[in-house]
Amino acid sequence: MTIRSERYTRFSPLDPYNANVWVNENPFITADPVLLSRPQLDDVQTLLPDPFWAGHTDAIACYWKVWELAFQHIGQPTPENGFVAPFIDTAFWYPGIFMWDSTFMMMFTRYGRRAFPFQGTLDNFYAKQHPDGFISRQINHQTGADAFFRFDPVSTGPNILGWAEWEYYRDTGDTERLARVFPALVAYHQWLRRYRTWPDGGYWTTGWGCGMDNQPRVPFTSEADLWMEHAHQVWADACLQQIFAARLLGQMANALGRSADIPDMAAEIESLTEYVNCWLWDETSAFYYDADRERRRLTTKSIGAYWALLARTLSDAQVRRFTAHLNDPATFNRPHRVPSLSADHPNYDPQGGYWMGGVWDPTNYMVLRGLTEVGQHGLAHEIGLNHVSNVTQVFKATGTVWENYAPDAAPRPGTPAKDDFVGWGGVGPVAGLLEYVFGLRADAPNNTLTWDVRLTDAHGVRRYPFGRTGWIDLRCERRDHTNERPQITATSTVPLTLRVQWGDHVDTYDLQS
Repeated sequence: MTIRSERYTRFSPLDPYNANVWVNENPFITADPVLLSRPQLDDVQTLLPDPFWAGHTDAIACYWKVWELAFQHIGQPTPENGFVAPFIDTAFWYPGIFMWDSTFMMMFTRYGRRAFPFQGTLDNFYAKQHPDGFISRQINHQTGADAFFRFDPVSTGPNILGWAEWEYYRDTGDTERLARVFPALVAYHQWLRRYRTWPDGGYWTTGWGCGMDNQPRVPFTSEADLWMEHAHQVWADACLQQIFAARLLGQMANALGRSADIPDMAAEIESLTEYVNCWLWDETSAFYYDADRERRRLTTKSIGAYWALLARTLSDAQVRRFTAHLNDPATFNRPHRVPSLSADHPNYDPQGGYWMGGVWDPTNYMVLRGLTEVGQHGLAHEIGLNHVSNVTQVFKATGTVWENYAPDAAPRPGTPAKDDFVGWGGVGPVAGLLEYVFGLRADAPNNTLTWDVRLTDAHGVRRYPFGRTGWIDLRCERRDHTNERPQITATSTVPLTLRVQWGDHVDTYDLQS
């Protein structure tokens, strides 16, 4: 395959591309489309995990509502859109797929992979990659056209596609898929480094580009400024996501035996970590901030700073001070955790105000996974339980899940927020329930399932998918207190190691098929 394939004649006869050699290895550009009929939930329910939680029937009903909506929002490749795989739609007003939304939807749909290949949603982004590595953040699913020109300030981002692929790999051990997506991810990462940095190496984005549309991070006289202006600033989340993405690419390369092919990633991790800790980290307040064009730190505390936990840019002592904000009612510990903007900001909206304080499934999940990365499992469970409980109460009152939620009012949708939002509205009720309320986390490449038991109610799941083919049934009986050893029943169709964490203890079991 050559970069100047027939597909690229739609761009320009002058070929204004600085071609990236990694695009030559991207197999999705020339792939034939896969067509699959759209199932209904009733057709595939026996292929989905079946959770139970004594005394919490509403949470379980919310879980199943998510899957009902998910199967209603499946689209197909067509000759007009040029997609290569069926996809789950964002449930938003725009007829297309969004990089930001789709990545987070994969965080819960991977649990439904035996019922439908939702991960193929991302294949459509890879199939539309440009010769220089660019991928539009928004692609019309009717026409297949990019929503933006590639050098538009809002054209792409954030760089988190690789995160969804790594989580899928951790669940499945699917090295074949990892090898297929790796070149596209490397080329996209390198495009951002070339075209989204300032001369000093700091990364920039915009409100739309970072996904947090109207958050007050730039000087503004209109809402359009919040969406579209980079203000010549260095954006903390864009820098931290690049570090995280480079770390993931390094892990992928190790798994694939290709570490020698990407020496630039290790170099960037080192230099960019030094950069953010010099210019964006404030030791006094223990927080990461954006920096203005003179590289003076700004003062907005955005939830986007918590990408630092996944990027692993801080010492253990700094992490403790940084995460303390998540327990502070003056900033991020609100009745519904975690608001997207700190409560001490003058533009904070207790009703949500979209990204002026709204609680969002995707950023909450980012915080939870970051807390897991730095070993703060207790705080992750506490925040995850709070979020799932609030989402469940809103579901009980309204019958559905929402785009975002109000941080301060009695449990209610945010203002504004779209209903039936699956979409990423499924992340909390599915991934949040299984991973942070129940405490289940798979590591299929190492053939291990960890169960961090913190609930005292009876709970568990039937048909938990593990690896490529395994199914596990798990049950924990009711306990009187958290320091009581959990009584576990576990059966598996494949051999694996089950690590049960409880209190300060770890019990290890070898399950045989």
